[in-house]
Amino acid sequence: GCRGAQGRFAYKLLHDLFANYSNALRPVEDTDRALNVTLQVTLSQIIDMDERNQVLTSYLWVRQTWLDAHLTWDRDAYDGIDSIRIPSSYVWRPDIILYNNADDHFGGSMETNVVLRSDGHIMWDSPAITKSSCKVDVSYFPFDGQRCRLTFGSWTYNGNQIDLHNRLDTGDLTDFVENVEWEVLGMPATRNVITYGCCSEPYPDVTYTLLLRRRASFYIFNLLLPCIMVSFLAPLSFYLPADSGEKVSLGVTVLLALTVFQLLVAEIMPPSESVPLIGKYYIATMTMITASTALTIFIMNVHHCGPGARPVPPWARRLILHHMARLCCVYEVGEICKSPRRVLGEQISRRDPGGGPGESPGEEEVGTKAGGCLRDRCLCHHDGLLRNVNYIAGCFRRHRATQRRTGEWKKVAKVMDRFFMWVFFLMVFFMSVLVLGKAA
Repeated sequence: GCRGAQGRFAYKLLHDLFANYSNALRPVEDTDRALNVTLQVTLSQIIDMDERNQVLTSYLWVRQTWLDAHLTWDRDAYDGIDSIRIPSSYVWRPDIILYNNADDHFGGSMETNVVLRSDGHIMWDSPAITKSSCKVDVSYFPFDGQRCRLTFGSWTYNGNQIDLHNRLDTGDLTDFVENVEWEVLGMPATRNVITYGCCSEPYPDVTYTLLLRRRASFYIFNLLLPCIMVSFLAPLSFYLPADSGEKVSLGVTVLLALTVFQLLVAEIMPPSESVPLIGKYYIATMTMITASTALTIFIMNVHHCGPGARPVPPWARRLILHHMARLCCVYEVGEICKSPRRVLGEQISRRDPGGGPGESPGEEEVGTKAGGCLRDRCLCHHDGLLRNVNYIAGCFRRHRATQRRTGEWKKVAKVMDRFFMWVFFLMVFFMSVLVLGKAA
C-alpha cells in the first residue's frame, strides 16, 4: 500500500512539475546570470588508436550536473520523495559536445534518464563512444607516447550563459579496462576560456589530456628483432667463398626481406615528415646492405682477375697482403701466424743452402762435362736443344708468374672480404645499440 501511494505521489509530482515547463529555455530565474554546469568524464576503454588517420576511438562515461530552478518541490508534500528518474528529453540539457570530434556521423550521447532531486539539481550520466582527432607523433615508434586531448564545451552558449567547470582535476580511471597496446599514464583536466574569431564572447571548455604510452613488446618481437637478425646476416656474405656464387644472392635476399618489413611499417604510420625510429633503422640497415652488396661485387671482380691482370701494386701488397692480412688473420695453406716475409725467407733458406735457386753442389761441373761431351760429339744439336729448353723454361716461368699474380689477387680479395665482414658486423652492432639506447 505504501508503494502504491508513493507511486501515485510520483505520478502527481511528475504531472505538477511539467505542467508549465519548457525544455527549450535555460532554466534560470535571472537570465543575466550564468548557469553553472559541472562536467566529469570517466574513461572506460580505449577501443582503437588509428595512427594513420590520427583518430582515437574511446568509450567514455560523461556526467553532467546543473541546477534547474523550475524543477523544485517540497518533499513533505509528496510523501517524502527526494528524487525521481525521468527521461532526459523531458528536461533542458546543456549542449556540451566534443569539440575535436572526428566521427563522420556526429553521434551524440545515449538517451539515458536523468536523476532529478527536490532541490532542482539534475545529474545526467550518459555513455558515449567518441572518435576524437589526435595529433600523433611517431618519431620514436614503437617506443613512443601520445598525448590525446578531449575538449568538451557548449556549442551555442557562451561563458555569460553557461559557466562550465570540471568536477575533478583528472579524469576518472577507476573503471578503465586495460588496453593490450596502450598504457594510460594519466588523464589530467584543465579548464580554458577561449575567445574565438567568430564571436566576441568567451567560451569556456574543459580539456582532458589522455597520456598514453605504447606497449612495445609486440613490435619488438615482430618487427625489430627480425630486422636485427636479418641485418646480422648481411656481413656473412663476405665470409662466403667467392666460388660459391651465392655472395650477391645473399645480400639481395636480405635487402628484399628488409624492404618487406619497411612496407609493413609504412602501412601503419601516417604519411608525415617525421620518420619513425624503426623506419630510420630500416633505412640505415638497407643502405648498409646495399653498400655491402656493391663491395661484394667489387671484391668478386678482384678475385676473378684473369691471367692478363697486372701485378698487385706495391702499396696494395704492403697494406693489404702484409698489414691487413695479419690484422684479419688471413693466411694461406701452410702459413702460420708469423710475418709473411719471415716465412718466405725460411722457405728460401731451406730450399737454397748453396747459392743459386734450384742448383745442387757439383751440378755445374757435371753440366760442363756433359756439355763438353756434347760439343765434342754432336755440336750441331746443341743450339736447338738449348732453344727448346729455354722456351719450355720461359713458358713455365710465365705460367708460374701468372699463377702467382692470380693467387695474390685472390688473397687480396680474401683479405678485403674478412676486413669488411668485421667492419659491417661492428656497424650493425653499434647501429642496433644506438637505436635501442635512443628509444630508452
